[in-house]
Amino acid sequence: MSDRLPVFPLSTVLFPGLVLPLHIFEERYRALVREMTASPAETPGEFGVVTLRHGSEVAPEPGDGPAPTPTPVAVAELFEVGCTAELRHVTELPDGRFDIMTVGRRRFRILDIEQGDEPYLTARVEWLPDETADAVAQLLRPRVLAAFQTYLELLRPNAEILDQLPDDATVLSHLVAATAQLTLEERHSLLAAVDTTARLRAELRLLNREAGLLARVRAVPVPLSDLARPASPN
Repeated sequence: MSDRLPVFPLSTVLFPGLVLPLHIFEERYRALVREMTASPAETPGEFGVVTLRHGSEVAPEPGDGPAPTPTPVAVAELFEVGCTAELRHVTELPDGRFDIMTVGRRRFRILDIEQGDEPYLTARVEWLPDETADAVAQLLRPRVLAAFQTYLELLRPNAEILDQLPDDATVLSHLVAATAQLTLEERHSLLAAVDTTARLRAELRLLNREAGLLARVRAVPVPLSDLARPASPN
C-alpha cells in the first residue's frame, strides 16, 4: 500500500523515537506547518524527513543574501528510505517563522516524487514494516551496548556516559545509529536495515571500527574532538 506524504529534504537522517528540532523559515514549509496545526487535534501532524545525498534543498535563511528559487528535487538526489516526523510542539515567531519540535515515528521508502498543487514537495511512499526484536536481537543487545559505551568513553573521555540506555533492542539500535558519528551513507544504511538484528550486527561492526580508530589516535597530542568525524548538520 502506498500513500502520498509531504516530505522535507534535509542533510540529516531521522530515526524512529528520536527528537528532531527544526527552524522553519521558508514560506513553502511555513505553509506545511500551518496546514498541520490546523488539522484536528486527534490527527497528529506528520511529514516525511528524507536525506539529501549532497548539498541542501533548503534556500538560505533571509538575511543570508538573495534566496535562489529552489530547483525540483529528483528521486536520484535523495536516499530512498526516510522517517516521518510527528509534530509535537510549535512556536510561531513574530515574523511568521516557526520553531518546531518533532519526533521520528515510522519508516518509509520513496516510490516517486510528486509535485501537486502544494508549494512543498510531496512523494508517493510505501511504509516499511514495524520492527520487533527477535531472540537474536536480544542476544546482540548487550554486545552492542558494551561496544557503544566503549566508543563513547573513547570519544568523550571526560564526559558523563549515558547511564540509562533503553532495554528495548530496537530502540537501542535507533539510538546508537543516531548518536554515533557516522557518514550519511552509513546512517541511511542503518535506517534502511531490514530488521533490528541486521541493524545491531552492522552497528557492532561500525562501533568496533570507530573505537579502534579512536584508540589508535589517543596518543596523538591533539584533542579528540579535532580528529573525530563530525556529525552531519541539519
